[in-house]
Amino acid sequence: MFSHVMIGSNDLEASRKFYDATLGALGARAGSDNHGRIFYMHNGGILLVTKPIDGEPACHANGGTIGFAASSPEEADAWHAAGVAAGGTPIEDAPGIRDNGTTKLYLAYLRDPAGNKLCALYRYPA
Repeated sequence: MFSHVMIGSNDLEASRKFYDATLGALGARAGSDNHGRIFYMHNGGILLVTKPIDGEPACHANGGTIGFAASSPEEADAWHAAGVAAGGTPIEDAPGIRDNGTTKLYLAYLRDPAGNKLCALYRYPA
């Protein structure tokens, strides 16, 4: 369904530090530069970080969340810890299990340095 996700940043170096750390905790390589953007490719997914093309300041999407797949609760915790250490802000409830009776998930939420809402998600087997 998705080909890629692109988010804006007003400080590409702060974003690089944050995403190199958080995506590295999920097994991705450090971002690469291409035409003034930072590219991350991992397990078929592509994330791009860029200054807005229109020259206006970057801002986060109100109500939007970008979810990253974690292979275990421990990997989600490592993602969260790496993000906090690299300038991210913990939000929502603390990382942990969310169980609605039919689906059991492990979720960890952060905002990146530009304010984008992110989540590391591990889905427990049925």
